[in-house]
Amino acid sequence: MVRIGIIGAGRIGKVHLESISTRVKGAKVVAMADPFMNDETEAFIKGYGVEKIYKDYKQILADPDVDAVFICSSTDTHSSISVEAINAGKHVFCEKPVDHSIEKIQAVADALKAHPVKFQVGFNRRFDHNFAAIRKAVDDGRIGDPHIVKITSRDPEPPNPAYISVSGGIFLDMTIHDFDMACFLVNSDVEEVYVASAVLVDPAIGEQGDVDTAIITLKMANGALCVIDNSRRAAYGYDQRAEVFGSKGMVATSNDTVSSAVVADANGVTGEKPLFFFLERYMGAFAEEVRQFVDAVENDTEVPVGIHAGMQSVKIGLAAKKSVAEHRPVKLSEIC
Repeated sequence: MVRIGIIGAGRIGKVHLESISTRVKGAKVVAMADPFMNDETEAFIKGYGVEKIYKDYKQILADPDVDAVFICSSTDTHSSISVEAINAGKHVFCEKPVDHSIEKIQAVADALKAHPVKFQVGFNRRFDHNFAAIRKAVDDGRIGDPHIVKITSRDPEPPNPAYISVSGGIFLDMTIHDFDMACFLVNSDVEEVYVASAVLVDPAIGEQGDVDTAIITLKMANGALCVIDNSRRAAYGYDQRAEVFGSKGMVATSNDTVSSAVVADANGVTGEKPLFFFLERYMGAFAEEVRQFVDAVENDTEVPVGIHAGMQSVKIGLAAKKSVAEHRPVKLSEIC
């Protein structure tokens, strides 16, 4: 049994608490910490049988009954708490991104060299049943050599513009998942990024110095080309699709819906809209990423998403921001 302490009791911390408690065998949440802990949140946590509830996360790091920590705190604390947890000998599951700074992510990598605990980054979409099926088709050679990757990722509604100031912007809070997905689907790093972008959804996002609509082209290290299209608002729901085209064929996935029923009548042919929110769409993926992390801890095997993936995705995001600012393709070798 892997005993877990969760640092951060906001939305994603609660998602992991619920997921681990109800869907993951071989793991148990034994402690949870948040500096803004209140009576309501404490009651929610206790509802899942967690007795050790703190405001100071350091109490979790010092607890010998905790084998692994889940870092679900604010992004600006991910890297520093990761280093503390690694130095304390705890296995770590860190929500993305590890940090917005390459130097700080490298500090985590350096800590792992000195203390070889398990460290997994929370890119949950790799564990989605649809995208995992694409990767399997690629690994099995069914589409041959990958030539073109297409990823569509559109949110159902934009965030509060004030969120942009702490999130790092669209490329580090939203598209970062798609950057990781591009690498995952064809098992390759990225060499070059070019972005065409606009503010078409909310002028207030532009006033924050960000964009809300983008077409990103990636040149992959294995020669494949990838196109990602992003929007902060899709009126019909959470749009999550992907395709890999190769020398022998093509594999693609559609959106998940409440049902696959299609009604045909005199008014036309209609079906369900995509699931509206990421919690509906990816709850199974959240559980599966934890199962694989727990398996790596219990069996001393490699985690499926390590620090390299955490570093690569942020480098791509920073290259995308540079591409927008300078109106040119940017090589990842320029980001350091």
